[in-house]
Amino acid sequence: MELFAKEKKTPLFQAVWKIAEKVRLCGGRVLLVGGCIRDALSGGSPKDLDLEIHGMSPDAVEKCISADFEVDSVGKSFGVFKVHHFDIDIALPRRENKTGAGHKGFMVTPNPEMSYSDAAARRDFTMNAIMYDPLSGEIIDPWNGQADLKNGILRHVSDHFSEDPLRVLRAMQFAGRFNFTVAPETVKLCSQMRQEELPSERLAVEWEKLLLKSVRPSAGLNFLRDCGWVRYYPELAALSGCRQNPKWHAEGDVWNHTLIALDASPHLRYGDPEKDLVLALSVLCHDFGKPACTTVRENGDIISHGHDEAGEEPTRSFISRIWRKTGLAEQVIPFVKAHMRIMTLVEKEASDKAYRRLALAVGNTDLLRRVCECDVRGSTVNRPGALEDALKDLEIFRKRTEELSVDHAPPKPLLLGRHLIERGILPGPEMGKILKQCFEAQLDGEFTDLEGAFRYLDSVLR
Repeated sequence: MELFAKEKKTPLFQAVWKIAEKVRLCGGRVLLVGGCIRDALSGGSPKDLDLEIHGMSPDAVEKCISADFEVDSVGKSFGVFKVHHFDIDIALPRRENKTGAGHKGFMVTPNPEMSYSDAAARRDFTMNAIMYDPLSGEIIDPWNGQADLKNGILRHVSDHFSEDPLRVLRAMQFAGRFNFTVAPETVKLCSQMRQEELPSERLAVEWEKLLLKSVRPSAGLNFLRDCGWVRYYPELAALSGCRQNPKWHAEGDVWNHTLIALDASPHLRYGDPEKDLVLALSVLCHDFGKPACTTVRENGDIISHGHDEAGEEPTRSFISRIWRKTGLAEQVIPFVKAHMRIMTLVEKEASDKAYRRLALAVGNTDLLRRVCECDVRGSTVNRPGALEDALKDLEIFRKRTEELSVDHAPPKPLLLGRHLIERGILPGPEMGKILKQCFEAQLDGEFTDLEGAFRYLDSVLR
């Protein structure tokens, strides 16, 4: 079977074929391994490639390849090389023995004569343990990864899987990215592993892959609950069993609602990782306040008054547990707190002033609209006509914010300190007070351009 037929003429793949031929002449064999084979078999086109070289020592590999390529051999003692100017990583088959706690607690020993099956046994999932010879076109699949890939099953390769607990979160993000089912034996093994020794920067990488690359992120989160790792994220765990009023939420509890809403987010991404991360996190966290606010009235009605504001602290706690990005929580929290305000503005036919103040509160009303669309898609299941009505309201909101030029950025003050200095007002508390008064008037719509701003300022200074 020939893979990469379309890519063979690209500089990257030309380099791979040249390396493979060189290695063959030196007595070794190059195999493409890992995600690039998985993606190729799934119809994708990988941009970075992992090569495994069998039958040669690290010294022999370095000597063979460096004649034609610039090779980084910093990892040579572990049997690892990187080819400069190309996204190509090279490794020799190696044994990894667990020697201590943490993701660095391994002793790595290159073994050029290791069998293909044993070499692949150190990989995480069967779909990532498939090998391909670029010269002969042979596919080597010692762990039946092609069958699992075809059937949409995520299955661990061997018991070595449990040596790195990060693989539980890799299972989470792969399940979401490919909409795969995790094999029962893999779920069971993951339930016996622990997250405590993982540093937060490693958690963030896997969570971002779930949130930014998934076609169905709920598959990843349901796996997290199935294997018990949701316990490490109490803000998420609390959503399970948190009841909602069936009149407005026929989809069930807050967990179900959140997952349906989150599954809508891939279709509303910007293609900008920073914005898309804020979008996905805002959707994921938007009802974090409900468990603390939900009560049942005497008549049986279930209410969650104030859950939007109550979502601030659990959102901050959840994000800070995973990410060390300065200001990320502060970017997300305004959308969590404001996720119900769009429908209120539209239903009340609110003033321009209300729209401007909302834009000032969240910064990007277009992103808030997308969060709200995910929310309504998560709450209109089995409610005929409800989604169509909600989408009409969101379109009214979009047009209104566009007309007011606050759809992608908040209003900025027209009057600045330099304008007051020109009128003889020196910097200080008095200037700040006047600028604030003028900006409030601008938000109220008392002026919309600089000429009108000057007239208003003159009236204030008289």
